[in-house]
Amino acid sequence: MATTLPTRVSSVDVYRGFVMFLMMAEVLEFGHISKSLPESSFWAFLAYHQDHVEWVGCSLHDLIQPSFSFLVGVALPYSIASRIAKGQNFGAMFGHTIQRSLILIFLGIFLRSMHREQTNFTFEDTLTQIGLGYPILFWLGFRVFRTQLIALAAILIGYWLFFAVYPLPDTNFDYAAVGVTANWEHNLTGFAAHWNKNTNAAWAFDQWFMNLFPREKAFIRNGGGYSTLSFIPTLGTMILGLMAGQWLKSATTPSEKLKRFLILGISLLVIGSLVNWLGICPNVKRIWTPTWVLFSGGWCFVLLALFYWLVDMQGYRKAFFWLTVIGMNSIAAYVISHTIVEFIHHSIQIHISSTYDQVFGVAYESLVRGSLILLMEWLILHWMYRNRIFVRI
Repeated sequence: MATTLPTRVSSVDVYRGFVMFLMMAEVLEFGHISKSLPESSFWAFLAYHQDHVEWVGCSLHDLIQPSFSFLVGVALPYSIASRIAKGQNFGAMFGHTIQRSLILIFLGIFLRSMHREQTNFTFEDTLTQIGLGYPILFWLGFRVFRTQLIALAAILIGYWLFFAVYPLPDTNFDYAAVGVTANWEHNLTGFAAHWNKNTNAAWAFDQWFMNLFPREKAFIRNGGGYSTLSFIPTLGTMILGLMAGQWLKSATTPSEKLKRFLILGISLLVIGSLVNWLGICPNVKRIWTPTWVLFSGGWCFVLLALFYWLVDMQGYRKAFFWLTVIGMNSIAAYVISHTIVEFIHHSIQIHISSTYDQVFGVAYESLVRGSLILLMEWLILHWMYRNRIFVRI
């Protein structure tokens, strides 16, 4: 009996397109407008959700990376089924997985090294984080659900213990050297202090690991508090996506899938909020705490349910076509948004006007500039879509 190729789920492309659009839309720089119009609560609200929170908490912008990671897991069961249908064995597929992992890691490093004097070896970028955990995710894709659940639990508990047993800084600790102050308003107290910025176990690991690579100067801290080892809990987020992808691919009815996604999503949001509130583990995206895996995973399930209901159940595919164009070429969209923004801006200045973005005043210059850049980026992706050019790794 011939194996049939899996049917593509349109809502996954739309959700991925939505996530990538949020990332690309950084060029709108709502924060710039908010500073120019400090009395406006509207622009303050948009600015807040277009930036990462300082430490504990969540904004819409904070959900970009977990959603992208989650969707890698969602897509995996379909990718495996497609490759099996083409007659590939596990060895060939795993070889491709390692290749894909290395490309993601080095592409992330390449993009973070642009406009620098030397290679910027850093591993907290979205692509590198996914690449580091992807081979394990692929292996789990061939395991039963119980094994996947055990792996997820081991990651959450093990990573929590890793931070919990690391000693807190003593009274002589030099906070200034790691970019924070002892009385920083976002510092946590009590047991939760084990997850404070640049004084935690993952930061200590990076002080050793990052200095194994050539650097202009010794690595002491990451300015945003991000860490290499976040790829471990990021793998937990991808495992949640893997589970979602398996349920999405199953023979259950659409309404049953929707119900499962919503129940699990809301449950994870409640559990994550409760664990944070009880002080067991704070909800911090920057170091991807186990609580963040649960909380952001809950949002991922809710968003998947929303797009699944709108696109695949209600059939609003045409309304979301503009997101499909982005979502079906997510790697291209990622690279474009990190490479040609200034080129587009300067090209418009050359051919139209050096002050084209001030047509509505200085306060709105980032909105005008960003909107035109976004339009040009989307037109490039639309051309690729129309010509069936899809960048795959």
